[in-house]
Formats: sequence, C-alpha cells, structure tokens
Amino acid sequence: MSLSAFVASLVIMLVGLAGTILPVLPGIVIIYFGYFLYGVLTSWRVYGAGTMVLWGAVTAATLVLDLVAPMLGARRFRSSILGMWGSLAGTLIGLILFGLPGLVAGTFVGAVVGELMARRSTLEALKCGKAALIGLLAGSLLKVVVGLIMVGAFVWRVAMH
Repeated sequence: MSLSAFVASLVIMLVGLAGTILPVLPGIVIIYFGYFLYGVLTSWRVYGAGTMVLWGAVTAATLVLDLVAPMLGARRFRSSILGMWGSLAGTLIGLILFGLPGLVAGTFVGAVVGELMARRSTLEALKCGKAALIGLLAGSLLKVVVGLIMVGAFVWRVAMH
C-alpha cells in the first residue's frame, strides 16, 4: 500500500505543480492535498500533525502572497491606493472572466485605471500597470518555487523513511 500511496500522492502533487503555472488550478492547495492523502493512506507513519501544520501555513501564506503580489508590485513603484486596489480587482475579474490572458491584462488594466482615477498622468499610470505585472510575475515565480520545495520535501521525506 505504501508504494501505491506514494505514487498516487506524487501524481496529485505533480498536477498541483502544473497548477502553480496554470492559473486555473490551485496548485499549492493540490500539492497540500497530496500530503494529506499520503498521510491518510499510510496512517500517518511518515509524518504527522507538525508537518501538516507547517505546510498548511506555507500554503495559506503562498495563496495570500500570490493574490496581493500585483498590489505589492504596484506599491513598490509608488502607486496610489486606487492603483493598488485596481490591480487586485483587475487580477480577479480578468482571471474569472478570461483565464490566463485576462489575468495578465486585468492586472495591468486594473492598475492603470486605478491610477487614472487617482488623477495620475497617463505615463505614471502605465508605469504602475507595468509594476503590477512585475508583481504578478514575482508572485507566480514564488508559487513555482514553493511548489517545487513542497514536492521535493515530500519525496525526500518518504524516501528517507
């Protein structure tokens, strides 16, 4: 049962790893579910509550950072509060309505519209839109790195047991 539990959990985690790149899948959450599944299937012999709490906290923090990364990127380049909230609104609306292209376009457009509403010049608004996109990319990179670490730690922990 242990080998089949490992393979099943690893397949789920690899789907989750793909989800760190594809915005339609909640990648980090899926990877965390792989940890949970392996624990249940093996009666928690390899790891227990401490590991689940640690990776649960990492999962939650990654989700929050991924959501606010465009706002932080915009803020880093002195965006107004309207530009920051515009980038968040654009990110969510774009993703929900148009998937990956909407995620990128919505982040940029939301930040630009927010800055224009704050009466910033068009050039300043475009700079903040660019900064929001940089934040989005940084958040995406963080998600991929965290996903790789989670999967690598799982394989290492199970292999060493």
